[in-house]
Amino acid sequence: MPRPGLRTRLLAGTVLVAAGAVAATSWLAVQGTTTSIAQQESSVRESYSLAYSGMVDYAATHTDWSSVGPVLTDLAQQSGTRVVVTPVGGRPIESSPAPAGGQQTAEPSVALDPLAVDNTLAGSRFPNGIAPSVVGPFQLSTAEHADLEVLVEKAVTCLQAHHLTAQIAEVPSGRPYLRIPEDRAPKDCHVVLADSNGLVGFEDSPKITPTRTEQAALTQLSLSMKECTDVVQLQLTGTGEVTTVPEDDPRQRTCLLDARRQQLRPYVAPAAVLSVTPLGDNAQASVSLPAAGALRIAGVAAIVLLLTVGVAMLLASRVIRPVHALTEATRRMRAGDGEARAATTARWEIAELTAAFNEMAEHVARTDRQRKELVSDISHELRTPLGTIRGWLVAAHDGLADLDHDLVSSLLAETVLLEHLVDDLGDLALADAGQLRLDPVEVNLAGLLRHVAAAGDGRVTVEAPDELPLVADPVRLRQVVGNLVANAERHTPPDGRITVSARRNDSWVLVDVTDTGSGIAAEDLPHVFDRFWRAEKSRSRRTGGSGLGLAIVRHLVEAHGGAVGVTSTPGVGSTFTVRLPVSKELS
Repeated sequence: MPRPGLRTRLLAGTVLVAAGAVAATSWLAVQGTTTSIAQQESSVRESYSLAYSGMVDYAATHTDWSSVGPVLTDLAQQSGTRVVVTPVGGRPIESSPAPAGGQQTAEPSVALDPLAVDNTLAGSRFPNGIAPSVVGPFQLSTAEHADLEVLVEKAVTCLQAHHLTAQIAEVPSGRPYLRIPEDRAPKDCHVVLADSNGLVGFEDSPKITPTRTEQAALTQLSLSMKECTDVVQLQLTGTGEVTTVPEDDPRQRTCLLDARRQQLRPYVAPAAVLSVTPLGDNAQASVSLPAAGALRIAGVAAIVLLLTVGVAMLLASRVIRPVHALTEATRRMRAGDGEARAATTARWEIAELTAAFNEMAEHVARTDRQRKELVSDISHELRTPLGTIRGWLVAAHDGLADLDHDLVSSLLAETVLLEHLVDDLGDLALADAGQLRLDPVEVNLAGLLRHVAAAGDGRVTVEAPDELPLVADPVRLRQVVGNLVANAERHTPPDGRITVSARRNDSWVLVDVTDTGSGIAAEDLPHVFDRFWRAEKSRSRRTGGSGLGLAIVRHLVEAHGGAVGVTSTPGVGSTFTVRLPVSKELS
């Protein structure tokens, strides 16, 4: 059985969406006929908010729930509900017994804690969730309160002398303050407050001097905060709020909030759970959809379905056209057309898919070209030494040449060349397969560089400190430097200079191989580490080598977690730079 096409699937999905829209419309229509239920639910929520706020106020001013009964009764009478408070681990405390006809459906129970107030439910705006009526150790003594009242009245008298009216307000701890912006108070009235050591503040005073009681509470709070933050300075605002200095440190604000809750916990009632049950005959209600409303909904549903089908057909056509183009290009590629590409004018996801397909096709074509070039290069590299060896052996076999010492040495050199070429190809194959193994040990790079230089043709100079340790595979590292030196020797005239320098740079070691040879053209620099690439296309072995040495250098350096680069100026020389980590876990 054939699977449904994209057009069918898109159409089916769109119809389902339309059906969902119709269902939503029906639901909205039903909701429109249940206004009375919504009002009742709103009333219940208001009752719940009233009960919650009342219980928060009680818990903020009592240390237990033993005397909450009368408060529950008053709240139940005001809201027409049944209120139940259940202390954590304790027995429920009810405002009244359950009705004889059975308990009505209750609103969800919520946690009741004056130190973590639900502002949404309580209709309040406590930024830190702590009810302001929780005073705790900040409660002023009678003498302190009286002293502050005298100071406030003195400030009011000063303000009135400047024809300014100020209201006296008081926070739950008993601290009075002035309801007038501080920047509107005359300077001499500020002097009045300064005479009182800053004990009285305005409504927006960022800092005031605490009383002895408040200072003791602040000291206790600061000690508690040492467990979660560095040394912090606390201060009181004009309205009695506790803030940190500076106030914009989120970590200190969080620490202060936790410390305040810990400090105030003994002064409030234990955490409890509050549930409110609506009473009466209207706790539940239901409605039915009128016949006229059902007809209207059916008509709207038909129109929505027609529009949906039309839009679905249009969208399906726009989707299928570029998909057909991709399918045709794929078939051409499968038939052997390496130049097959897909084209589309779409600007949505299908355009990304088309671009990805074209990138893949280009990559396949490029890989195929590289494969053919690789086979051609390998054939050329193997043909020359094999032809030389075969020619001389045939000549010796036919008696046309004697296998004297010079001929054997020449054939041996060609054999060594073949062996190096095969070894290089093996190293590259291991690198491509991710199986290039390294044996890292601690190496003195300076000594290794001097050994490599000694094996050269005598033109190599080493500039490095006596000791330059790093963790690397000494055999592979010698191969890296040796290949770079050999490459420099091939391209440097006999009277030229080759310098190998090394230095430490933080956690890296840099090795530079600099020559005064012919240099590399700027357009050739991106290709110097490609396999079988030579700037001189004649492939002369005198100057070209096998074309694998620098490719092997790149793989070995990257296997060590480093990188290699080159800078060059034609006619002046080249510098190859190897960057290796001093210490790295190698595979």
